[in-house]
Amino acid sequence: MLYLAHTAHLQFLALLLGCVAWILTMIAAGLNEWRLWYVADNSTVTSGVAWVGIWRACFYSHALSTFEFCRNIDISEGFVPMEISVGQVLLAVAWICGLSGNICACFAVRMAYFSMDRRYRIRLVFSAAGALYVLAAVCSLVPLCWNIHSVLTNSTIHFPPEFHLPPAPKEQRVGSAVFVGIGASVLNVFCGLTFLCYRYTKRQSRAGKEPGRCTRDSLGGPWTLTTLSQKPALQNQSACVHQESDNPVFSTEEDYP
Repeated sequence: MLYLAHTAHLQFLALLLGCVAWILTMIAAGLNEWRLWYVADNSTVTSGVAWVGIWRACFYSHALSTFEFCRNIDISEGFVPMEISVGQVLLAVAWICGLSGNICACFAVRMAYFSMDRRYRIRLVFSAAGALYVLAAVCSLVPLCWNIHSVLTNSTIHFPPEFHLPPAPKEQRVGSAVFVGIGASVLNVFCGLTFLCYRYTKRQSRAGKEPGRCTRDSLGGPWTLTTLSQKPALQNQSACVHQESDNPVFSTEEDYP
């Protein structure tokens, strides 16, 4: 019996972290605080700051009918910059890859802990899970780094009039969603490398190869002999079995002088 549970403890931890990374990826995609726009005109944006995400732009206002004013950003609209369009696509791909990686990792860890057949496929399943985690991290890091570059260069967005936002802010800062996404990407990279580096070896007992020695299996009993090719080995094995089975408590009186 090939026992592999002790070889996958680190991968089990990586599976738990992979689930956390997948949740953080969804949180980063849903948050609006990707780019913080500080506007000079506070007549409409009374809070003085607007949150520009990859799915919508929001700000607080006392001049409009709703206190929190939000507008959805559609990828098909012409004013949407490339970094936001790419972010919408790649974060959806990262979400799918992260979910697929978690499913594949669950199957791989289950094979290591419980499965007794098809052990030759376990290396392939672990590698597939690791590749999916790394792909999810790459798909998340590309839009994150791109938006950071846009903030540092103070890139403009020509919003339509219904957004009530100027094309260029007074100042831009990186929002909290970017840091959440970077944390999720780091966890995905760690999980991917952990699964890709998985190794296991089938070890044989050296004592079982040496003649004249008794060996036992993993369940505590002696190994049974399946061949009669060598008579001395059979006698030695019989002695081992006799030695393991005899109990002085159940000995008869004939054994004593």
